[in-house]
Amino acid sequence: MKIAVCVKQVPDSWAEKKMISGLLDRENVDAVLNDLDEYAVEEALRIVEAHGEGHTVTIISMGPERATEAVRKALSMGADNAIVISDPALVGADALMTSKVLATTIASGGFDIVLCGTESTDARMSVVPAMLAQRLGWAQLTFAGSVVVDPASSAIQITRVTDAGLDTMKAQFPAVISVIEKINEPRYPSFKGIMAAKKKTIEMRPLATVGVDAVPSWSAVNDSTPRPARAAGIKLVDGGSGGNALVDFLADKKII
Repeated sequence: MKIAVCVKQVPDSWAEKKMISGLLDRENVDAVLNDLDEYAVEEALRIVEAHGEGHTVTIISMGPERATEAVRKALSMGADNAIVISDPALVGADALMTSKVLATTIASGGFDIVLCGTESTDARMSVVPAMLAQRLGWAQLTFAGSVVVDPASSAIQITRVTDAGLDTMKAQFPAVISVIEKINEPRYPSFKGIMAAKKKTIEMRPLATVGVDAVPSWSAVNDSTPRPARAAGIKLVDGGSGGNALVDFLADKKII
């Protein structure tokens, strides 16, 4: 059983972000492994650990060369190897282009299962897993709160979290699964895992190697406005009518 996990390097959630020429400035902020992808990595590791040796986890990412930093964290968690597609032609790529590059890479890898987080914290679109399934022609199992895999019968069962409750869904290999953050608790890389990750293979692939031609994104940011500075708060001095002033303030803000 071969499992691929799609991950993305994103700006740190706490970093001050800004746009430059219609693109998110990624060079001048701290970059990390997308938080929501860590749950997919953890779930992949739990699946292979539950079924013994002979199963592998490959990390796949598209981004700049520094994306290897995020990929290295996934390797230190326990993944076996990684593929990073990096090419100047992919700067500013939208979800359509991203899914095409990832799907082409996955299709050539002989994978049985692809795991993804629900979305990336820099875009919040939650569409790439579905796009991958469509492009690959594979079963799509999204928003999984639990995953059970039987390699012997190539069967997968998930519990899907919906607004109405829980659904049970089943599929056969190959399939694309996206997992929610409540599915598990991602492990912290151990010192041994961090040292071992330094020796694991990260294959860098330019776009020409993938076999996909770059096309302009269907969407673009034409204008953006920096977030305004945080306004000073309102201080109420209680001279005996502080309660009334607080109620008036809450009512004015339509909180009550």
